[in-house]
Amino acid sequence: MIRALGLSFARPLLQSVNHVALKPAATAAFTACAAQLKKAMPPRPKPPPEEDIEEYFIHGSGPGGQKINKTASAVQLKHIPTGIVVKSQATRSREQNRKIARELLAERLDVLNNGDKSRKVIVETFKKKRADSSAKKSRRKYRKLEEEKAKTATTEAHSKSIDTPADAFTQEQNATSSQPYSLIHVSDARLRNVCDGAHQQGHSWA
Repeated sequence: MIRALGLSFARPLLQSVNHVALKPAATAAFTACAAQLKKAMPPRPKPPPEEDIEEYFIHGSGPGGQKINKTASAVQLKHIPTGIVVKSQATRSREQNRKIARELLAERLDVLNNGDKSRKVIVETFKKKRADSSAKKSRRKYRKLEEEKAKTATTEAHSKSIDTPADAFTQEQNATSSQPYSLIHVSDARLRNVCDGAHQQGHSWA
């Protein structure tokens, strides 16, 4: 019984240890990076006070079904001090659109007041840098592949240029090796002609 109780207490502990041990390092690094990025970003701007907002419920337009076109689910907000107007018909729910419209208005006011230091501009700049970095890595990768391909083609062409003189030299050697036999035959024929001529001259002198 004591052993069974010990196992029952130890099993959850072992499961938790295994879960931590088997957690991929890449996932942990990504989680840490995301947490650091979240800390580096400025907080989301808060909507202005309700007394500074004029709110209107209007009919939606465009695709989305008859509910959007026939019901006043779209929300339009006007910021009284600045005159900024935003509209949201992202969902069929009026309450969701009210929330989204206030977020849009808060974002517009944040850009107006803080400029390059606003959350929207910082997030867009970060996304652009990340996209540029990814494109740069992709270009570097394809450039490296092209360089390796060109290097391989140059190596193959160089090896072919080395093999061709060797073949020509072999053919020349074969031709040279067969040349003495023809020279011998020619020399024998000339020698016979000379001997025959001398023999005939000897007879004429006698």
